Parts: sequence; structure tokens; C-alpha cells
Amino acid sequence: MVTQQIRTHLTQLLSDFEEQVTLRPNTIFVVGCSTSEVIGQKIGTAGALEIAEAIFEPLQAFAKKHQLYLAFQGCEHINRAITMEATIADRFGYEPVYVVPVRTAGGSMSAYAYTQFDNPVVVETVKASAGIDIGQTLIGMHLKAVAVPVRTSVRMVGEAVVTIATTRPKLIGGERAVYK
Repeated sequence: MVTQQIRTHLTQLLSDFEEQVTLRPNTIFVVGCSTSEVIGQKIGTAGALEIAEAIFEPLQAFAKKHQLYLAFQGCEHINRAITMEATIADRFGYEPVYVVPVRTAGGSMSAYAYTQFDNPVVVETVKASAGIDIGQTLIGMHLKAVAVPVRTSVRMVGEAVVTIATTRPKLIGGERAVYK
């Protein structure tokens, strides 16, 4: 029952997000998630692969629908490195590092994603066009320079606070610049 509620809330949140944002295909969507926070525990203390699975499925469907590339942020024990498909790392010029995320070092979400990808790699950092942070995992370091939070009707996934964001180009040029 808990996993179904998580799927339902996440699906609604992603639906609200896509109504407000134009998602560019073939861009990276970064996911930070503390499964511990989702089940009401302190981040990093009670990781759960079954919760990761419940979260992965709606994200995968959302990414497929919008032709996005999923990238999963690990925990601080692997310096918040990113798990993604090798082909996507190659496409964007990200160099793999040598680590395999596990529940206790990388986190359940990143570890689960690693098992679901066809050819997973871990890279140190990405510059994603959009992303979701479930449980205050601090994905900002993996978003492009100007992140724009998007408010949705869903503010929690399970017991975890959730923030979803898109990005925009920097505005430069001063008072005489024209932007549109």
C-alpha cells in the first residue's frame, strides 16, 4: 500500500510539472532521492530498495514520454556522483569514474537505478536541464546555472519533502539587453 501511494503521489507531481514546463527532449533529468526520508526516517539511515523501485517506475515512464535521460544522484559517500546510461555519458562527454553505488554508499535509489540500466556508469557531475529532489538531497550542484523551482499540488512523496525544478539560460547584458 505504501509503495502504491508513493507511485500515485509521484505520478501526480510529474503530471503537474509537465503542465507548467516545456521539457526539451534529449536532455538530462537528474533525480536525487533519499528512500530513508520517503519512509519517514533520517536521510542515510534506512535505505530501501523496494521504495527505490516504486519511485523508479514513474520516473522511467515520465522520461520515456518526454524523451529525457535519467541521471540518479548518489549520496555524499560517493560525493553525490551520478549514475546514468553509458551511452548518455558518452553523448554529453561525461567521463566515467570507478564506483558502484550500493545501498550503504551511494544510496538505494542510485543503487537500484544502476541495476536497471542496460549499461550503467557513474560520472562525477552533470548539468541537467531539470530535476527532482525527494528528501532534500541537494541536487542543485547537478542542475544548470539558473534553477527555477516549480510549485506543484504534491509537496511530499511519502514522508519526504520534494522539490522539482527546471532551468533557464542566464540573463546577461544589463539594462539595455533584450531578452524576448
